[in-house]
Amino acid sequence: MAFKITEECIACGACEPECPNSAIREGDPVYIIDPNKCTECVGFYDEQQCAAVCPVDACIPDPAHRETREALLAKGKK
Repeated sequence: MAFKITEECIACGACEPECPNSAIREGDPVYIIDPNKCTECVGFYDEQQCAAVCPVDACIPDPAHRETREALLAKGKK
């Protein structure tokens, strides 16, 4: 499942450079994760980098975008 950024985001930008898929971009007023690009860092890291660096825990799983590990790996190879 892709991750999303909640309204708790303080727009610090710490997450954007950590994303291996360039799925995170600056929004107004909070950062946004593109679910079509987010692979939960599967195939890159052992944990989601956006969530690991977020100082306010605004990066959370998005239940509206559930995917299998295989689907996430395939998406990451694109």
